[in-house]
Amino acid sequence: MPWNDHWAVNRDYFQASREPRYAVLFAFPLLVLYELLAFALSQSAYAGVRNGADVLLKTVFVAFGGRQGVAVFTLLLLGVGAWLVRRDRRLHPGSLRPRYFGKMLAESLVYAAIFGAVVSRLTALLLGGGRLAVYQAPVGPAELGLGTQLVVSLGAGLYEELLFRVLLVAALSALGLKLGWRKPVAIGVAVVGSALIFSAFHYVGPLGDVLTVPSFTFRAVAGLLLSGLYVARGFGVVVWTHALYDVGLSLMGVG
Repeated sequence: MPWNDHWAVNRDYFQASREPRYAVLFAFPLLVLYELLAFALSQSAYAGVRNGADVLLKTVFVAFGGRQGVAVFTLLLLGVGAWLVRRDRRLHPGSLRPRYFGKMLAESLVYAAIFGAVVSRLTALLLGGGRLAVYQAPVGPAELGLGTQLVVSLGAGLYEELLFRVLLVAALSALGLKLGWRKPVAIGVAVVGSALIFSAFHYVGPLGDVLTVPSFTFRAVAGLLLSGLYVARGFGVVVWTHALYDVGLSLMGVG
């Protein structure tokens, strides 16, 4: 293949994979896997073994609609996703390219494999630990079984990205614009603010970690990088990168 054609194909992949017709469909199997595994462990669509961001989002709907609130949330989530995909397909007619999903999975695996090392080095530099210091976020309470850790990990990739990247960054950016800030400033403050809130979220609740400066900094840096990955590569890739990274930590913790 001529170099120009190769470049055009790669450019099309990087652009298309950020769009809903690929990003949302790529994230959908993760949603199904998470919900099935969580339900199998707890026999509940709301209580029991769940990722904290999942519970937080559904709690808002439960507060207004009771148990039916969970069904409303699920239908809204699926409905918005389907609408985004359908609208995108109208804007970009033609068949989907299955190989793009394979490329997105391979890309996510690469990012997940190097994510911890990159965040560790940046955390070490921020804390003055030098290039040899490596900080790592805790895997989670040792007493949690593998199934529970996998549920929490899969849910982190999906619901934490939905909450902290998609919803929170958008909300904070809109607030900044309403306050009269310039768009780059509003987005920058939103990204940093969401990263700090994302980090703090991991220390809340019965399954929360013990708060330390290194672990808080590690997660804040991770939040910044995930936000950058979301902006650059879209929802699908950042969801799978986050999930695969957390699953890897869980498997290493068990091993």
